[in-house]
Amino acid sequence: MLAGCVDEEIVFVERPIFDDPPAGAQGFVGYSDLNTQRTVCGNCHVSRQARWEETAHANAWETLQASDNPQAFCEACHTVSERGNPVEGDAGWVATGNPRYYDVQCEACHGPGLDHVTTPDQPGSQPLATISLGPNADQGCAECHSGVHRPFAEEWAASGHGDMNPSPQGRAACQSCHEGKGALRAWGVKSIFSPEDDAELQAITCAVCHDPHDGSNQGQLRFAVDAPVVDQNLCMKCPSQRGTPDPISFRGPHAPEGPLLLGTGGWWPPNLEYSPGDILGTHGTEANPRLCAGCHVTDYSMEDPETGSFEFRTTGHTFQATPCVDEDGRHTGASDCDLMERSFQSCTDCHGSEAAARSAYIVAEQRIENLANSLEPLLDQIPEEEFGNPGRYTTADGALFNLQLARVNGSATHNPFLVEALLVATIRQIQLDYEVSTSSGVSLELELGQSH
Repeated sequence: MLAGCVDEEIVFVERPIFDDPPAGAQGFVGYSDLNTQRTVCGNCHVSRQARWEETAHANAWETLQASDNPQAFCEACHTVSERGNPVEGDAGWVATGNPRYYDVQCEACHGPGLDHVTTPDQPGSQPLATISLGPNADQGCAECHSGVHRPFAEEWAASGHGDMNPSPQGRAACQSCHEGKGALRAWGVKSIFSPEDDAELQAITCAVCHDPHDGSNQGQLRFAVDAPVVDQNLCMKCPSQRGTPDPISFRGPHAPEGPLLLGTGGWWPPNLEYSPGDILGTHGTEANPRLCAGCHVTDYSMEDPETGSFEFRTTGHTFQATPCVDEDGRHTGASDCDLMERSFQSCTDCHGSEAAARSAYIVAEQRIENLANSLEPLLDQIPEEEFGNPGRYTTADGALFNLQLARVNGSATHNPFLVEALLVATIRQIQLDYEVSTSSGVSLELELGQSH
């Protein structure tokens, strides 16, 4: 009888997955649960939501409030607003002051999500983020990551990464390093960008190196910068294209910095008593754990020596280890200034002072130049038939490769010990194999210090 009295009817109550956005929000939906930081977008895009929660963007509002001097004009970049997306005019937090727009959520980059969450199957309703920073570095990430306190975009625009050069960018064989979308494809990153991005060539922008959705690596980088392995290190994925000889094409070095830094680059003459990886410069050891980024991406601020007030900040996003600076220490964007007009600030943690770093640079450069100048006339004495023979890679071919490697800009800095050892061994091997001699009088002893 009791069983007969049980009401087995199940009633489903459909509830909305988000509250309608307030007037003036321009279609931004924001958080569905502020306490758990569950975004409306995250109700469906669960894995993206989980990864985003580990990023600095997810704590943007708290970070601002915990700063020494939070200002109202900072809030647009620490919330969902018109910054970072195509919306124009006040929107989201700026228009409403509603806490549902705290933090840099999905919509901050992708744009308003109301149309998509209400009609997800409607063509064109999916909000797509841009990877472009625009012709003047004033779109996307640049709308917030710019200005005197955070000049990431301005420095990027003056860097090689921001150079829109149609020659390598437009060539299919070069796009994996020189074109933004091509680099991401080469790294196995499957992303859908705005139609404008797909229709145009893109430079190596912020979203190529940084993953807006993932905080696994410091700085939300797509790969680590401290991995001493070419294909696992973000900065070495491109500067490692031809660090060792190609016995088929006989072409010279091309972006050999990664192998040089790790001590594996160059042609190794038979008389060289070391093995690849044995000869490391300090820049490629645990003394410089961030490797390429340890020198090429240095972030520091300058203060007025009299008042102690903030003057300017350098984020390292010109990617120049020794950038040209003006008399106040500000980056000029030039790349051809005199050595004394270059900042060696990035070297001071290890070398103690800019003067000491500059001196070490001069010594290494001069030593490598002297050896290269001694090797070149030896190559001139070797018969032409010793070069570029299919199926036979000769001492002459290897020597030419090492000469070209020594003259690649920065080789004497990336690993002066290896370059010196390669050149010394190369000169000796040529004299042995071809019975040629030099009258330069250059020393064939290793002079630059401990090399292994």
